[in-house]
Amino acid sequence: MRSGRLRFAATPEPIADAEVVLICVPTPLRDHAPDLHFVEEAAADVAAHLRVGALVLLESTTYPGTTDDLVIPILEATGRRSGLDFLLAYSPERVDPGNREYGMRNTPRLVGGHTPAATDAAVVFYEQIVDKVVPVSTTRATETAKLLENTFRHINIALVNELATLCHELGIDVLEFIDAAGTKPFGFMRFAPGPGIGGHCIPLDPTYLSWQIRRQVGRRFGLLEQAQDVNERMPNYVVSRIGEMLNEQGRAVRGARILALGVAYKPDVGDVRGSPSLQVIQQLHRRGAEVEFHDFFVDAVTINGERSNGVRDLGSSLEKADLVVLLTPHTRYDLEDIAARARLVFDTRNAFGPRRPPNVVAL
Repeated sequence: MRSGRLRFAATPEPIADAEVVLICVPTPLRDHAPDLHFVEEAAADVAAHLRVGALVLLESTTYPGTTDDLVIPILEATGRRSGLDFLLAYSPERVDPGNREYGMRNTPRLVGGHTPAATDAAVVFYEQIVDKVVPVSTTRATETAKLLENTFRHINIALVNELATLCHELGIDVLEFIDAAGTKPFGFMRFAPGPGIGGHCIPLDPTYLSWQIRRQVGRRFGLLEQAQDVNERMPNYVVSRIGEMLNEQGRAVRGARILALGVAYKPDVGDVRGSPSLQVIQQLHRRGAEVEFHDFFVDAVTINGERSNGVRDLGSSLEKADLVVLLTPHTRYDLEDIAARARLVFDTRNAFGPRRPPNVVAL
């Protein structure tokens, strides 16, 4: 910004001066189906001001076929033709908020063009930004690759979540057998159970794929839909376990003082979008519990339509609570101090590991 090379505009007119135009707008769901009106509006703005010879890049996560079937007709409505008057490619974002090892520069970038020339131009552009660019043959293959990445995580998280619920009934420590399986140096990737999935990617992206398969192929993506059911049930399961733990102490959920640690959807970020922590707190409120929360990165949240501020005195809140539920294990949390101050801790992320204190119960 100090160099003056970065400029912001509230209107689309500056698009006319751009050699490269990136479309990176939200792609939410509405009624369990992709809502692409942001992409449509952005593409229409680009079409109205696009200069001849420009490169257009769609980065928004979406279902296979969006670039070719939705964006191209909008851009060509002005009479220009893809491959002749402009170039179009798809290159999905790959970001992991809070990841200190991998950022934009050292995360490989996928690009797939509507034409080979578009792919080549996209490669040249992104090579100025990232260390490695991976060309893919088509936009559809690139769109599907992005969805596979998050569908893979979604399904494997569901697997360990389902195992966690079943192994609790069997009396088997879920973390112990996951760690044991993780000693295999090939053919195994470690995933950990938790109170559910959150963020703006993993809960949504697989739905784009299952929706398109159902629409175009006429079949259900059964495995994915089952995984979604498992992960969506986890907040309910956490609340049920909290009820069991309190009952064992001679207390009911109603009137119990519960402290929730971490409301962000993942450790060391301040993003609460889709966070299962909010669902857990909401359900505890509905069952009559007195719930407070603490989060180093989030000052306040909205629960049941009302603003709730996080506690500031963590130590005092730990000591007053009938039960502490660790929902998001930020690295700044002193687990030893939490266990020492709290009467009872429910560790939904298995942050304490297998050698946890007697007053700490794992998921």
